[in-house]
Order: sequence, then structure tokens, then C-alpha cells
Amino acid sequence: MLAQYRVAGSVESRLRVARFAICNGRCASGLQARFLSARLRSLAGRRRRRYPCRFVNSAPIGVERAPAIEDACFPAYTHQPNLPHPWPKSWFIGELLTPSAPFDQKSGRETWTVSFAPDGSYFAWSQGHRIVRIVPWSQCLNNFTLDGNVSNNVEDRRLSTQNSDGQQQKNIPREHTIDCGDIVWGLAFGSSVPEKQSRCANIEWHRFKFGQDQLLLATGLNNGRIKIWDVYTGKLLLNLMDHTEVVRDLTFAPDGSLILVSASRDKTLRVWDLKDDGNMIKVLRGHQSWVYCSAFSPDSSVLCSVGAGKAVFLWDMDAYTMIRKLEGHHNDVVSCEFSPDGALLATASYDTRVLVWDPCTGSVLLEFGHLFPPPTLIFAGGENDRWVRSVSFCHDGQSIASVADDRMVRFWNIEQKSPQAIAPLSNGLCCAFSIDGRTLAAGTRDGSVYFWATPRIISSLQHLCRMAIRRVMSTDEVKKLPVPDRVVDFLSYRIM
Repeated sequence: MLAQYRVAGSVESRLRVARFAICNGRCASGLQARFLSARLRSLAGRRRRRYPCRFVNSAPIGVERAPAIEDACFPAYTHQPNLPHPWPKSWFIGELLTPSAPFDQKSGRETWTVSFAPDGSYFAWSQGHRIVRIVPWSQCLNNFTLDGNVSNNVEDRRLSTQNSDGQQQKNIPREHTIDCGDIVWGLAFGSSVPEKQSRCANIEWHRFKFGQDQLLLATGLNNGRIKIWDVYTGKLLLNLMDHTEVVRDLTFAPDGSLILVSASRDKTLRVWDLKDDGNMIKVLRGHQSWVYCSAFSPDSSVLCSVGAGKAVFLWDMDAYTMIRKLEGHHNDVVSCEFSPDGALLATASYDTRVLVWDPCTGSVLLEFGHLFPPPTLIFAGGENDRWVRSVSFCHDGQSIASVADDRMVRFWNIEQKSPQAIAPLSNGLCCAFSIDGRTLAAGTRDGSVYFWATPRIISSLQHLCRMAIRRVMSTDEVKKLPVPDRVVDFLSYRIM
């Protein structure tokens, strides 16, 4: 690197050394070379000062050094493994470790999905080998701290391997260990609202009558089956069988109707009505390869599905028809999620990027790159070792988290192009924010889950007003408002 060329003398002498470094390939790009030359010229006329000799970064301060690459004004997400990261690290607050045996070190232990209950009462994750753990979120918070200090007692941060017994009161959240019978790929919590009736109007009798306090957990299995569990009792309620391949992802409609959508490797999405005893309503076809993930908009009217072959589809869930296909990724798209107001859609891809879309117009509003400089199309479309595995939108509408293969968790802000904070995570596969947005959970290949405190953001009044408006108005409706163009751009998220 250029840091090894340290000289003291005139500006001309330093320029000669800098040009020598540039000519010998010490600069990674012409932009860095031009920046170095411009910075050295800016030193002209300044009086060189001498300091007492002390060592910093293995170089005495008394000896001036040429500017290094880390001094340049490149984006903060520049990937340079040998240099310190300029952004702050997120607070690690706890972990849920899975007991392991020597024969468990191979495949089958992956945590493919982590999920929080809609009311924030429970947390669930697949810890591998057919097992799903459901734990009260308050129990985790009692063992974790949100002020950056982690409990010194490792046993406090590990959950018991024993299931809760039936001697506890029903109104006390209990921990459950569920054996699903096959490898678990997808998890989703669903809650019921009595006012939301089944879409099947011809059937007057139903096997299950879900009350207002009903909380269900759906699990998608390797054999194509979907099992529905009662979270409070841990009992199996329904066994849905129609997929022919792995059920990769599950998502419930957030309106409390207990409409479940399953995404599978059989290239289809299937819509189930659990209030109609799990009757399958519709099969959505359009993907040419595996479907990795799906997500409902906050009003349950639009569904986004992503999959192999750069596919990002939007579906009308009232008519069960495709609205549009979004074009922009260069590799498989593996994760998606809507913002709380439904005005933004975040998608994560193996092309090293997270794209933020306007789902109403299909245009790309933001791009969060995990590799700098941006990779070429050939590199982004192949095995680039920077695959983005998962993306999650925080409930404040501003923060986005991503998990990538470069052993990092990144916290982004829609108002900035560089990460707010980072956290180390090896073999990360998935992530999800807690309901209050204060904690991020991330699952790994060894069946464990790690938690970090979300960087604190105080939302501006303008952002809160924008979210309130966008909850009830689409982009097309915003454009028709009799307000200045700059206000329209702000409400449309073209100005953050």
C-alpha cells in the first residue's frame, strides 16, 4: 500500500514518490491516483511541522507519510479486509446456542428462518434436525441487555433443552420444543381477528374456530408439507399437503385473516385459508425456477415473491393476478420485505446488492452495495463470495438490516448510502427485527441465533408524517396532490 512510502521533504519530492507508487501499481484505480496527487498538491505552502517521535500504526509520527487509501473519500462500505472499518459496530446483546454433538457438524443444522410473533410475545427459530424452538420473547430479554453489556453467565444466554411442562398457568408464556418430522425451511407466525371471515362463503361449518387470542405457527418442511401448530399448547392443528418440493418460505397476511402463502421450489406459490380448515384457495404460477421468499404488503393487498433467475414479482391478492415484474437484479433474489407504510420494497440478491423499490411504479429508489467498486455483471451473476442472504425492514420505516456471506451484518438507513453500523456474523443465513425495532435476530448455519441492538434513530416529524400519508395513499395518488413538486418527491421517497 501507499503507506509504506513515507518521506519528509518538499512537496515536489513527495510528488515524485507518489508518482513512482502510482506507476508501480500501488494504487487500485485511477481515481485513487488522482486523489493522491491532488491531496499532495494541496500541501503546497503549508509549513511542515515536526512532532516528538512516537509510533502509531508501526510508523513514527515524526516521519511524514504519504496519504493511504483509507484516507481517500470513498464510500464507507468499501470492502478492504486489511483496513479498519470506519463505521461503528452494533452492540451484541445475546445469543441462543443450540447444543451440538460431534456428528451434528455437517448439514441439517441450519437456521433458515427466525420469526417474531405479531404481538411480540414469542420468538421462534429452526435450530436444525427437524426441531423448532418457540420461546417467550420476555424470557430472552430478561437474559439479554440492550445497553451493550452481555450477561457474563453463558448458561443464562442458553435456553434449556427441556420442553416446558404442563404445570404452568395458561396465561404465562411457555417455551416449546417441536419436532416437525423433517428439515424446517420456513417459519411464520399468524394471529386471528374474528371480524375477518373466511373467503369461502359456502361452508358454514369449520373444524377450527379461531378466537381473537389465537396464535399459530406455520412450518414449511423439506418434504413439501406445511404443518400448523398452536403456539400456546405446542399441539399440531393442521397438516397441509400439496407442494411437491421444499417449502422454502411462509408468510401470513397481516390483516388477521389467517391467509397463508407458501413459496416452494416447485416454482409455485400457494394460498391457503386456515379459517377454512386449511383449504387451498389459489396456485400462483409465473416463476420459471425456485421461489425463495414472499412478503405481504401491510394492507395485505399486494404480495411480493422473489426467486431464482432474477425474479421479483408483484401479485394482486384480491384478484390473484400478477401486477408486474421488477427488473434490476443480476442474480437470484432470495429475500424481500415491505416497509411498514407499504411505500417501499427491499429485495436482497446474490448480486451483492440490496435494492429498495417503489412497488407502485416499479422503479429503483435506493441501492445498497456490499462490494466496492460495484462488480461487473459477469462477477455479480456468479459465485462472488458476497451473496446477500437476507434483508429485513425495521418498524421505524428507516432502518434496513442485511446479512451477507462476507461475515457481516449491516444496518442501513434509507437516508444514507453507507451502513450505520456493522456486526460480525459467520455463516449468517437470515435476519429479522423485533416488533419494537430495538433488536435484530440473525440465524446461522450451526442452528444458533445471535442478537444485536439496533442503532437508535429519532425519526423526524417529516418522516412520521410521510409514513402516515403513505399508509393510505399510493404513489399515483400522491402525484395528484396539489402540493409543490419537491413535496411530492419527498412523499414518494425520491427525496429521503
